[in-house]
Amino acid sequence: MMGVLADSAIREMIETGAIRATVPVIDAQVQPASLDLRLGTRAWRVRASFLTGEHRTVSERLAEFEMHQIDLTDGAVLEKGCVYVVPLMESLDLGDDVQAVANAKSSTGRLDLLTRTITDGGTEFDRIASGYTGPLYAEICPRSFSVLVRPGMRLNQIRFRRGQAVLSDAELSALHAESPLVDGPAVIDQGLGFSVDLIPATGDLVGYRAKPHTGVIDLDRIGAYDPAEYWEPIHTREGRIILDPGAFYILVSREAVHIPPDFAAEMAPYLAMVGEFRVHYAGFFDPGFGHANAGGEGSRGVLEVRCHEAPFVLEHGQVVGRLVYERMDTQPDRMYGADLKSNYQGQGLKLSKHFKAQ
Repeated sequence: MMGVLADSAIREMIETGAIRATVPVIDAQVQPASLDLRLGTRAWRVRASFLTGEHRTVSERLAEFEMHQIDLTDGAVLEKGCVYVVPLMESLDLGDDVQAVANAKSSTGRLDLLTRTITDGGTEFDRIASGYTGPLYAEICPRSFSVLVRPGMRLNQIRFRRGQAVLSDAELSALHAESPLVDGPAVIDQGLGFSVDLIPATGDLVGYRAKPHTGVIDLDRIGAYDPAEYWEPIHTREGRIILDPGAFYILVSREAVHIPPDFAAEMAPYLAMVGEFRVHYAGFFDPGFGHANAGGEGSRGVLEVRCHEAPFVLEHGQVVGRLVYERMDTQPDRMYGADLKSNYQGQGLKLSKHFKAQ
């Protein structure tokens, strides 16, 4: 079968040793179309982010860039603005017909916690070629908040696929006609476009901007932090906001998104020419996200936005990103939101799970 591997195939990979781990994989790591990856017991503070390069190992490169090592066993703070490399508990022994792509988990992205996967011989972040055998590492750079981490924490995830699974625009249009993917007109151009909502149905709260000087966030503490201590609410009645260079924003898509059970999706950046900002493309969308039978009834996409060199006016309805849809090799045993602890099913504008409900 061609397509993104479902949870049943991931469990088979664990059983056959294609996915290995220093500590046995637990069932909670297996998602409908991905596997959560766990931090190991040690971190390296490095001078700069790096790609390993062909015929080189991460260990070799760490010897070049290492500043000091940190024991994570009892918990340790990864400081804002610093770069760390952490060996993951999982490693791979992929077959020649299976490739993988990694991405940050939703809560990781919403904390502006840049987390990318690197491998031995790697020439791209988060991309793992078929046939790869070896360890996995997380490169972590907290951008807005310092964070407290421990071994076993799951900041990123990995998705496996066989063959070409991405839907063409024609196939995506046909799927939307059969089972609407958004609750309005579909903008389809190298994926399903989505736009920003700056005219909410009620009130004038359109998003949040990260405060520059805050306390540490313990990633194990759920619903524990007062949003007011970490975020500045963004209000407007004009249908537009001005993004400040270097600032990080949480906004929400105007469209309610739907991922049918036989498909998965990944958030991708829109054309750079539309403005000097980036919508964080850390994000896998699992089968069942926003699906009525899984308790979704359409779910908004949360946008993690960072402005670059110049202030930029963002206006209501502006297309800021796209969802690339892929076929599943088979329907997963469990969909997102159905019998799973899915924090963001049926969501609107929402901060990460670490903050008290707004």
